[in-house]
Amino acid sequence: MNYIVLDLEWNQGNTPPSVSGDPLTFEIIEIGAVKLNSDRIMTGEFSELIKPQVFKTMHYVTGKIIHLKMQELKNERPFPEVMKQFLDWCGPDAVFCTWGPLDLYELQRNMAYYNMGSLSDGPFAFYDVQKLFALEYEKEHKRIALESAVDMLNIEKDIPFHRAFSDAYYTAKVFTEIRRGDTLRHYSYDVFTPPKDKRSEPHLFFGNYDKFISRPFATKEAMLADRRVRDCSCYICRARAKKLVKFFSPNGKYFLGLSKCDTHGFIKIKVRIRKTDDGRYFTVKTRKIVSEEDAKEIIARSAKYKKSREMAGNRKEG
Repeated sequence: MNYIVLDLEWNQGNTPPSVSGDPLTFEIIEIGAVKLNSDRIMTGEFSELIKPQVFKTMHYVTGKIIHLKMQELKNERPFPEVMKQFLDWCGPDAVFCTWGPLDLYELQRNMAYYNMGSLSDGPFAFYDVQKLFALEYEKEHKRIALESAVDMLNIEKDIPFHRAFSDAYYTAKVFTEIRRGDTLRHYSYDVFTPPKDKRSEPHLFFGNYDKFISRPFATKEAMLADRRVRDCSCYICRARAKKLVKFFSPNGKYFLGLSKCDTHGFIKIKVRIRKTDDGRYFTVKTRKIVSEEDAKEIIARSAKYKKSREMAGNRKEG
């Protein structure tokens, strides 16, 4: 087994995709990676630029951050060639590691554009090193920038940041400093390809919370009506829990609920809404034991949400 610590640089159009009709939001122009063995010792490097096929001019923000000009890419190989080489280099037993959750999703979106399939036929585990760092160093509710993490760990900065290989290199350095076994239990899951059916829906237990990834449904209503999505029982003892707050959506991107187990206390339920490319809906649902203070906050948010809905309804009737 090898760890593949990956970073990407990508370009985008100057016009929003909804206006331009561009088939990709982000086009990958550089892949950088470091290979670590099972002892997390570096055994290989990968660094390749990619010739753009979709966006032929460099977005001003992209160029400013990575200091790369379009002329430097015109003689490079296209994405399918580089991607095939990269997958061969990774090998069949790779565990991917990234700083943040986006790279693997966008990598597969580029693969899909070129009809190269995806990295898996369903959700798969990877390490979000940014999340692991937050857990290891007790910054669970704060996302730290890579360079800030490097500074906190006193890692030598011997190459510049903000290029694919250098950021993969520093991510690998931070990853080797994650030493607690309980931290390494916290895999993240890429959901570019959702579960195909009910039998393949993952239900994962992480000690202090659990995670469930549903199959796609035609509508949000059908998704929320599913028994496993609506389940508010205690994930620790499996006992039925009293539902205190019905699902409500503070911002349209997820639903919140609250229940209470007689043994383990308050349970926060969060149902994140995801949409497939063909317009169906699935969810990444988590349940977590929370404090009474956190529970009161959810109850207050629910009451505020209901009041705002009532006021909106009254304005509409008026």
